[in-house]
Amino acid sequence: MRIIGNLLWWLFGGLEAAIGYFTGSLAVACTIIGIPIALQTFKIGLLCLWPFGAEVRNTDSPTGCIRIPLNLLWIIFGGLWAWLMHLFFGVLLFISLIGIPFAKQHFKMARLSLAPFGKDVSLRI
Repeated sequence: MRIIGNLLWWLFGGLEAAIGYFTGSLAVACTIIGIPIALQTFKIGLLCLWPFGAEVRNTDSPTGCIRIPLNLLWIIFGGLWAWLMHLFFGVLLFISLIGIPFAKQHFKMARLSLAPFGKDVSLRI
């Protein structure tokens, strides 16, 4: 069922969203300062490729208190817009009964796109 859900997701815009996140990640990675941000956009792009069966959880990496300022900078410089986009499409898809599973995936991506530092995505393909 996950494979069918992911294929339908790709067909109806998930592949384009993932390509958008990957190209944004590549553009930001061209600067040395943007590499941590590029890693986070790449993480969201992976979730855009395989949302069904993927799990977002907190990491156990010892980054300390650096997560908070990085997440605040993320929200200011684009994370809020990504969160609003996923929230908008999630609400739009939640209106129809057939779109509820896709809306749940958008809400999962909205949570990750609001504060990606300190989170990890595990894919079950």
